[in-house]
Amino acid sequence: MATARPRRVEYSETTRQALVDSAVELFTEHGYAGTSLEEIARRARVTKGALYHHFGGKQALFEAAFDAVEASVVARLAGVLSGAGDPWAATRSGLSAFLEVCLEPSYQRIVVQDGPAVMGWERWRAAEESHTFGVVRTVVAGLVESGEIDPLPIDALARVVFGSLSAGATTIAGSATPKQAKADVEACVARVLEGLRSR
Repeated sequence: MATARPRRVEYSETTRQALVDSAVELFTEHGYAGTSLEEIARRARVTKGALYHHFGGKQALFEAAFDAVEASVVARLAGVLSGAGDPWAATRSGLSAFLEVCLEPSYQRIVVQDGPAVMGWERWRAAEESHTFGVVRTVVAGLVESGEIDPLPIDALARVVFGSLSAGATTIAGSATPKQAKADVEACVARVLEGLRSR
């Protein structure tokens, strides 16, 4: 028999989610440096004390916002990949879907632009790998195991592909013409993958 959750727990989780949602919006709009904890609390309609109850400070709240954006991306990519058919079609659909994400302001600002500076490069890279690297590795393993691409060490190949996607995301986020940059990156990565295909 399921037990009802205490209202206090539900309220606490609702408050935390409101703070994370508010942080994602404000960090996207104003960047890390241009966002105050007071603004985040006000938009979430909670007290600053409630904010500190859930998060130790601004960086902890930024990292929660980062995780929220990345978790959303991973969930969306999983949906695209699961409905795409054979491994090659899944790869092309997944590539296109990820690069579309790279056009989104929250991904550009929080994950690509502010993430490395706020979290430090090593912590940022570890966080990125804990989210999107697993998706890339699964896709690469599917390509190798199905015979779609030549047999290569899966971990090494996944890191090479992941690195190219990270560089592509940076290129798109920093471009004055992001849609064109997205098309260019997609054409280049697709060509590299095509070159790995078994003949």
